[in-house]
Amino acid sequence: MPAVKAANPREVFAAEDWRAITTLSRWRGIWLVLHGWMVVGLATFGGAAAWAYDWRAGLLVTPFVLAILGGRQLGLSILMHDGAHGLLHPDRKTNNWLGQWPTGAATGSDLHAYRAYHLTHHKFTQQAEDPDLALSAPFPTSHDSLRRKFIRDLTGQTFYKQRRAQFAVALRGAQFMLTSESGDGAKTTARTVGRFLIVQAILLAISLVVWGWVPFLLWLTALATTFQLFLRIRNIAEHACTPTGSGDPFTHARTTQAGVIARMTVAPYWVNYHSEHHLFMGVPCYNLAATHRLLGTGGFYPRMTVSPNYRDVLAQVVR
Repeated sequence: MPAVKAANPREVFAAEDWRAITTLSRWRGIWLVLHGWMVVGLATFGGAAAWAYDWRAGLLVTPFVLAILGGRQLGLSILMHDGAHGLLHPDRKTNNWLGQWPTGAATGSDLHAYRAYHLTHHKFTQQAEDPDLALSAPFPTSHDSLRRKFIRDLTGQTFYKQRRAQFAVALRGAQFMLTSESGDGAKTTARTVGRFLIVQAILLAISLVVWGWVPFLLWLTALATTFQLFLRIRNIAEHACTPTGSGDPFTHARTTQAGVIARMTVAPYWVNYHSEHHLFMGVPCYNLAATHRLLGTGGFYPRMTVSPNYRDVLAQVVR
């Protein structure tokens, strides 16, 4: 099928507005990465402090800690996504390092492999060639089906299934490296898993030195549970049940309004402005809210798919 039609920013924005929203900061991307890890640190060690004080306090705060951690783990993935678009830093080497190690590796992703995959998604959004089509194609679905998906996420089943498959490919890739056989895809997965394990080892070492096993166990539990749930909800909200087609670029994705709780969990770092991102890929995440406001000023909201909140999105994607 043909590639989806791209938006022309010259038909939407004044030149000075376009320049303002596409100018990359040398510090904001770095700050957002630091912010994500500071929140992780506060949440994990705060949870550990609660467990050290009293096991009942630990039980009480752990669900909140896991929600905060899952949201920041998703946030690190979102920042890796910005790095894939070259939007974390104006210097390419700095951008790629930020997108590869402190963000992508933390949750088991490879910046360069993701970049190729993701740009194909942008080129063929919701078309047969879209590698992300499987994320939205099953919708609308039944309440029971959606509930089963959420249960699999929160019980670690999704995490186990995905990591088991990823580690199996990585093992083959490691074998190919030792024998000098071909298999570039498997070798890339092996390197991705290697970076993931290095980051986990660093986090474990910090945890043991500062406060024992508990902070790392909270991080790992969130990665296996709340992160998976928030990632799924974010994926659903972006494209499921939208009128995407090649004719109008304003239909290619959904923007979802996000309150404080949503921004802490399913919508970190302005990822809820997904229609704006698809319309103008050169806008860094920290300028997407301004882009949204400019589109409203220009009278473009009626052409867009905008939901008032994530509850409304979930109501739309069930029969």
